[in-house]
Amino acid sequence: MELRDYLRVLRKGWVLILALMLVGVASGSIFSILQTPQYQARSKVFVSVQSAGTVSELSQGSAFTQNQVKSYTDVITTPAVLDPVIKSLSLDTTAQSLADKVVATTAIGTVVVDIDVTDSDPARASATANAIAASFQTVVSQLVPADATGVSPVKITVLQEALVPTIPVSPNTRLNILLGVVIGIIAGIAVASLRFALDTKIRNEHDVELVTDAPILGGIAFDPRATERPLVVQDDPRSPRSESFRTLRTNLQFLTASEAPRSYVITSSIPGEGKSTSSANLAIVTAAAGTRVVIIDADLRKPKLAEYLGIEGGAGLTDVLVGRAELSDVLQRWGTNGLMVLPAGRIPPNPSELLGSESMIRLIAVLESQFDLVLFDAPPLLPVTDASILAKHTGGALIMVGAGKAHRGQLKGSVAALKNVGSQIAGVVLTMLPTKGPDSYGYGRYGYGYGYGYGLEEEPKSTAKDRRSAKAASSVS
Repeated sequence: MELRDYLRVLRKGWVLILALMLVGVASGSIFSILQTPQYQARSKVFVSVQSAGTVSELSQGSAFTQNQVKSYTDVITTPAVLDPVIKSLSLDTTAQSLADKVVATTAIGTVVVDIDVTDSDPARASATANAIAASFQTVVSQLVPADATGVSPVKITVLQEALVPTIPVSPNTRLNILLGVVIGIIAGIAVASLRFALDTKIRNEHDVELVTDAPILGGIAFDPRATERPLVVQDDPRSPRSESFRTLRTNLQFLTASEAPRSYVITSSIPGEGKSTSSANLAIVTAAAGTRVVIIDADLRKPKLAEYLGIEGGAGLTDVLVGRAELSDVLQRWGTNGLMVLPAGRIPPNPSELLGSESMIRLIAVLESQFDLVLFDAPPLLPVTDASILAKHTGGALIMVGAGKAHRGQLKGSVAALKNVGSQIAGVVLTMLPTKGPDSYGYGRYGYGYGYGYGLEEEPKSTAKDRRSAKAASSVS
């Protein structure tokens, strides 16, 4: 994963990360509440050597004590010290269990031993710490042999008696909550990264680049009202979605400026990626720029162009291919910009054979000689072979890829289907792109200052009514 992928994970998964962080905070708080408070009491003892000798003897005795004090700390947690404590305080426990609550430590270079006792009862913790200090004094005097005078050379002195603690040492609520936050964030990032890694849907340009090196000609903004107004460039020409078709038109001009054929098959991997609406809108905006454009409904299985453009579709491409009609008889003018439309006509029983026939090849040549741009709205590539066969005889295929709908494997299969028959891929167009968020296309993130349009305020009703009237007057069936 690249840095931009991690940034996308954070931008797309911040809600999940925040949710798991809050779960971590709640878990830390609940854990602290459910824990029994523990109190710690501490007593201190001083280990020294009793000697009435010279300064040299005292120095040697001090060095001896420092060397032995570590052993003394180990003695504190033995049954020899703890059993008397249990008996004197009538504790309902064993020496081994009590040893788990006792910690004896000493700093390097000192002869002071700290005796810490942790207990749920603060008074019992204090009493136990003091009793252990007293029992330790007795045990050490028994362990170290007395000298000739009958005095033990090692002396244990209680420096500090344990006081009854008032503040528990555990649970540490702040620490538990902090750990919960850290664990929650790590878990959120991990889950978000896993979801990102397992997500094979194409959502942006980078996902397309992982599949094919074909040029990305543009992106079409998502419109929740696309089913209500498929011809958005006619119904709402100032929306971001309409602007995206104009951008696509401009990018397509760089392709048509070359010596390659000026005809393109517009297709997709699977149904529902917006190929037909994209074809119609692209044809309209290109014709509006003064280009001689013809659009052919080559989807001989589920034709849609006639319905979208509001024209008669009873006769069309199939009639021309089988010799039942002349091209000039079935071509229909649409609008005021000279856009010509060739409907699909009647649905034939053999669509693939018709689209790959010699009649189709001759028709393509005729259309390319009469128009600046020829667009074929063809079926999806994966269900049928129609588009790949047709694209072989044109300037190439424009693959519409629905963001969040098509998977990388499906696009890979479409690219392979075209290459297998020797068809060219003219470019890829991302459709259904969100206008906000990490996967939005560039234009979708900015307003245009038109005052109304997609994602802004509603278009004035009078303007919309005039536009519909103009469309009805300009459409010719």
